[in-house]
Amino acid sequence: MSDLTVGSTARDQAAAVRRREISARELLELHLARIAERNPELNAIVSLDEERARASALAADERLAAGAEVGPLHGLPFAFKDTHDVAGWRTTYGSPLFAEHVPDADDLVVERIRRAGVVVVGRTNVPEFAAGSHTFNRTFGLTRNPVDPSRSAGGSSGGAACALAAGMVPLADGSDMGGSLRNPASFCGVVGLRPSLGRVPTWPTDNLWETTAVSGPMARDVGDLALLLSVIAGPDPRSPQALGDPGTAFAPPVSGSVAGLRVALSVDLGGAFEVDHEVAGVVRSSGPVLSEAGAAVVDDHPDLAEADDTFRTLRAWLFQAAFGALLEAHPDDLKPSLADNIRAGAGLTGADVARAYAQRTALSDRMRRFFERYDVLVLPVSQVPPFPVEQEYPSAINGRPMSSYLDWMRAAYLITVTGCPAISVPFGRTRDGLPVGLQLVAAHGRDRFLLEVAAAVEQLTAR
Repeated sequence: MSDLTVGSTARDQAAAVRRREISARELLELHLARIAERNPELNAIVSLDEERARASALAADERLAAGAEVGPLHGLPFAFKDTHDVAGWRTTYGSPLFAEHVPDADDLVVERIRRAGVVVVGRTNVPEFAAGSHTFNRTFGLTRNPVDPSRSAGGSSGGAACALAAGMVPLADGSDMGGSLRNPASFCGVVGLRPSLGRVPTWPTDNLWETTAVSGPMARDVGDLALLLSVIAGPDPRSPQALGDPGTAFAPPVSGSVAGLRVALSVDLGGAFEVDHEVAGVVRSSGPVLSEAGAAVVDDHPDLAEADDTFRTLRAWLFQAAFGALLEAHPDDLKPSLADNIRAGAGLTGADVARAYAQRTALSDRMRRFFERYDVLVLPVSQVPPFPVEQEYPSAINGRPMSSYLDWMRAAYLITVTGCPAISVPFGRTRDGLPVGLQLVAAHGRDRFLLEVAAAVEQLTAR
């Protein structure tokens, strides 16, 4: 059981179902057994509905037996992130205020994954309204790291990353504003991609023109991640900012080489943030590995001086717009760190928001010019290894105090506001065996190229 759910790829599992070497029902039962084994301790999957999943698996087998055309994910068990609306399934957003909420329609990313043939088993746990990179809430409790259950699984896609790493699902969806795909991938030792702005369109949305947060794929290896990206990427008429490349442009197989690549390596973007010494050591160790494989590695970084103010301003503005009325109606029912972020948005002026967008434009153009000199930027994903689950966020890094739940996430969110694609690839471990991911960043729109680089790095670490 463990060998199939953890040791085989989603690609192999989907192929086995299509060839009828294993039925969707049998594959589901193997994953349900794995969920029963690991989930009581880890708490990655919530709103589990085994009987509905069994009915869906039966329908998947009947469709295949009838000779019907099936999608690329046909028969794969799947649990959607609990911030993505799934029609007919409880969607809580990690908030007790929505504990019994059942949407009438799918989000676009859910619609595409369901159309590809998955068997839905439940949802993956999230922080309250996806705020913060540690997964806990008052509805379902906290999610633990599958490598060391005394540690955080990260967030906000923490349940997704944990479920993947523990073999409870073969693929997972997520979303990322300040690192919510990348941080949990690093913490749990899986792969998570924040795509280029416009690569994975969002619908419905209150603001078609704001794309600080994006949806994206998570998987146990780059090939599987490419499979899921091929399903969720591509234009949609409801999303005018969507990039035009079809999803099939990202389908596996994915292979690449770092030979001849121009690589900029930076541990802290020129002192922009504090990095745990062990994490910094893992990131630095990538330089010789890439050089020996033929890359030209230089210690360099883009100038992202305005990125911190840009991200924090836009985040507060967006949170106030989304949750301001909810906070006013329920002042004691949102976690304090989230409430503080919403209140910060209430004090912003039009000039503040305009400044943030002007800065974001300048940052995007600066990155465009940076990637004329380099092919890829390498830096940490997370500034710390997985921290104890009792903490809401790290209080200090190397003795330097962190004053808010955002401070320790700068390595991820400074990249967010550039609009560039960024991927977390497992690269090393701390002395205690905790996973450390490497963040690879490419120019906007070069998502396929970034997958190829990530696949090459993945092969280098497998030697």
